[in-house]
Amino acid sequence: MTTLDMNHLRQWVGRSMTDHDVLSVRHARLMAATVGRAPESLENGTALPPLWHWIYFLEGRPPAELGRDGHAARGGFLPPVPLSNRMWAGGQLEFHAPLILGQPVEKQSSILSVEHKQGRSGDLVFVAVEHQIIQCGRQAVREVHDIVYKTPNLPGAGHTPAEARPSQYSRPFTPDSTMLFRYSALTFNGHRIHYDADYCRNIEGYPNLVIHGPLCATVLAGYAEEVAGRRLKSFVYRAQRPNLLGDSLSLNASAHDGALSIWVAQADGAISMQAHAGFHDHAHDTATHAS
Repeated sequence: MTTLDMNHLRQWVGRSMTDHDVLSVRHARLMAATVGRAPESLENGTALPPLWHWIYFLEGRPPAELGRDGHAARGGFLPPVPLSNRMWAGGQLEFHAPLILGQPVEKQSSILSVEHKQGRSGDLVFVAVEHQIIQCGRQAVREVHDIVYKTPNLPGAGHTPAEARPSQYSRPFTPDSTMLFRYSALTFNGHRIHYDADYCRNIEGYPNLVIHGPLCATVLAGYAEEVAGRRLKSFVYRAQRPNLLGDSLSLNASAHDGALSIWVAQADGAISMQAHAGFHDHAHDTATHAS
């Protein structure tokens, strides 16, 4: 039985780090090809589509410094939570200025909180990390990223089917194994749940490869700007349940009070990721329009 020493884990609160990168057009065009957008629409001086900053500021550790799951071994910047499954739970973003391709950027990160909760399947530990993305001397994006650590899924565990939620806008979203591979490569994400089916089933308890949470959030954010025709001002999202390779998914949106409620739905109508999108008042620049 895993013992959680929360007093020890909370010693990570307040830790900070700073990183630097350049928003490479080549990397952005590879991302465009991954999600089905025209790469030639991206060039130096144009705005990076929302949430695509996740393909930058990448860290690569040598094999000897990786954990069993393919992530960097725990206990560096992030606390050494001893629960086996690590998932991208959600987050909130504020977009103050566009991030411009071809320009240098700085990321300032800090641990905001480490909290313990009891879920239906056992212990949960939530770690909140703040990131500030700075370009040209000003804050362009502020993000709070929520990471959850949990015990392995029980074999055969499922979810109660949900009734379909009506939406004003909807379109299919069907990631395949090539998209998962490309997104893992673009983000240098070694987590084995996205490419190692045996590991998924035997270690973390998923019946098939898991579709990346940040990939789903990125596609949702792009769909939000497409539906609204305006640039995002805020985006708050939360993963409700994992999406697996082979699932028939859809992107959905409903407008209310100048904002959008937007979500990923599974074939039975169950919501796997829920988001709320707010927008700047001016029309969305077509150079940043995501598809």
